[in-house]
Amino acid sequence: MKNKHKGKKIFNNVLVYGILISLMIICLFPVYFVFIGSVNPGTSLHSSETFPNILDLNWSHYQALFTDYPYMTWYGNTMFIAVTNMILSTTFGFMSGYAFSRFSFKGKKQGLMALVILQMFPTIMGMIAIYTLLGTLNLLDTHLGYILVLAAGSVAFNTWIVKGFFDGIPKSLEEAARIDGASNLEILRKIMMPLATPILAFVAFNSFIAASMDFIMAEVILRSSENWTLAQGLFTLVSGQSNNNFTVFAAGAVLISVPLMLLFFIFQKYIVEGLTAGAEKG
Repeated sequence: MKNKHKGKKIFNNVLVYGILISLMIICLFPVYFVFIGSVNPGTSLHSSETFPNILDLNWSHYQALFTDYPYMTWYGNTMFIAVTNMILSTTFGFMSGYAFSRFSFKGKKQGLMALVILQMFPTIMGMIAIYTLLGTLNLLDTHLGYILVLAAGSVAFNTWIVKGFFDGIPKSLEEAARIDGASNLEILRKIMMPLATPILAFVAFNSFIAASMDFIMAEVILRSSENWTLAQGLFTLVSGQSNNNFTVFAAGAVLISVPLMLLFFIFQKYIVEGLTAGAEKG
């Protein structure tokens, strides 16, 4: 009986780890293929060998990014937009989520319902209205206008996920602080913000990725080449009949993933905690 139970446990472990390894391979293979394509000679990805000889790897495509194209300008624009959007989106989401969770005010229920409705419609539906509004405010083809659109578009989702996190924190903590004479601002700064570190890390990371990967809204708002993001700049390498630098495109895609991976590994613990907390307490 004992051997049977042990054999069943081993079988379950092999099955579970087999599935996990298979999923990992499926998820990582496209990343590996893009990297191999970035060091493949020529301009096509179709001739890439799955397991090439290390001596045959061609790193000139990475050099071409900096010598033949304004890659650093695109990179700098993307990082500026992503970091600024991360700060604004996290701040707006944190403050609005905290307000809806902890305070009672007129129109609270209607406000929450409005946020739910806003999440039902994709941003692309309001593209014409956004374009017209930015044109009226002279914010077309500016990083400020693009950042404001990104930050505003993420308010609804961020508010709900932050509100769900705060709803799971006992209000007795705030009541005890008020008895000790703490003001609302002191409670927010000294008690709630430290407790909200996981959800803030998740919202910040999610906002950074959204701004880094966005293409459609950037293409609508940012028209001048000196204002382009990486997504726009790299797209020009493979768009049109004469532009077929797919290997250089792959090299640029690999480099943009570096700050994303570093940010994830630095805040991995908080991001995972924030994701699970927001899901459980919402």
